Amino acid sequence: MTTAPDLLYSDVEDDLRAAVRDVLADRCPPSAVLAAVETATPYDPELWRVLAVELGLAGLLVPEKLGGQGASAREAAVVLEVLGGGAVPVPFLGSAVLATTALLGCDTEDAGVAALLGRLAAGTVTAALAVPLSAATGGAFPAAVRADAAGVLTGRVTSVADALAADTLVVPAVGPDGPGLYEVAAADVPAVRPVPLDLTRPLSDLDLSGVTGRLLPSADATAALDRALLTGAGLLASEQLGVAQWCLDETVRYLGERHQFGRVVGSFQSLKHRLADLWLEVVSARSAARGAADSLASGASDVDVAVCVAQAYVAAVAVRAAEEALQLHGGIGMTWEHPLHLFLKRAKADEIAFGTPGLHRARLADLVGLPRPT
Repeated sequence: MTTAPDLLYSDVEDDLRAAVRDVLADRCPPSAVLAAVETATPYDPELWRVLAVELGLAGLLVPEKLGGQGASAREAAVVLEVLGGGAVPVPFLGSAVLATTALLGCDTEDAGVAALLGRLAAGTVTAALAVPLSAATGGAFPAAVRADAAGVLTGRVTSVADALAADTLVVPAVGPDGPGLYEVAAADVPAVRPVPLDLTRPLSDLDLSGVTGRLLPSADATAALDRALLTGAGLLASEQLGVAQWCLDETVRYLGERHQFGRVVGSFQSLKHRLADLWLEVVSARSAARGAADSLASGASDVDVAVCVAQAYVAAVAVRAAEEALQLHGGIGMTWEHPLHLFLKRAKADEIAFGTPGLHRARLADLVGLPRPT
């Protein structure tokens, strides 16, 4: 008998959300994010230190025996929801979710793997998984990077998220014995920083040619990478939920204050209908995102289905919420000084991260035995 997913927030999750919100309210208001994205270093190292070390967020998914918090995808989803609600420029998704999950798929009994996970959990180093942000679960193992018997790599990887803040790179590469994951010092890798759509999540193009990496022991590197990408896609839905919720809340607040023709703009019936429709979509998105997080946490047999449903639906809701917010804010929404554009760009960039909604719909059709949508 299949157990129904638990979509409600636990007391621990509520407390975690409150703690992260308190830190962001003090250290990362929208004005600070706007100021940071115009600099060469959009990440705030001190903010990341507080989140990673003092709150222990960097080690949420790392088991306690390896120095982490021993939490689950549900807690990580709560953190991403709060971070999405602030478009916060910290490498939590790239380091604490993607790279960490890939490493957990390796042999954690190996001293090197265990030590790296311990440093990540402690927040003393940050890592990034060297795959394009658009990489999706269920695909072939990436062959852009090759490795010889000595671990010397050849190849390039473009559009890698959070590599700018990383001390260590986890690089999927095809070696003499097949697919593998290699640990590479980020300082050894020449990187070009293209101009991304989402300024709060910088991307890097990495040239790995001539760089030496250490092969991480793993029974199945392909499965480890696929699990990392599946986890990234499932938890990204919670970040997208946070974006959509911020857009809805901010628009309701603005329309309750803005006056036109002697009336509060929010009192117009047509705008009430638009907000009501958006509220229903955000509520449904919350169910889908929570379902994906719970399936990842519980190891449900239908976790692939839950993740595909979440990404196919929530990604579009986040974009629609941002577009509605932009329109309903009128002229002020078009200004650089208003933070709304950060959320629109985050929603649009997230829409293609770890696979587009169309790709997830096609994969969902295959999983449940339905014809692919045309």
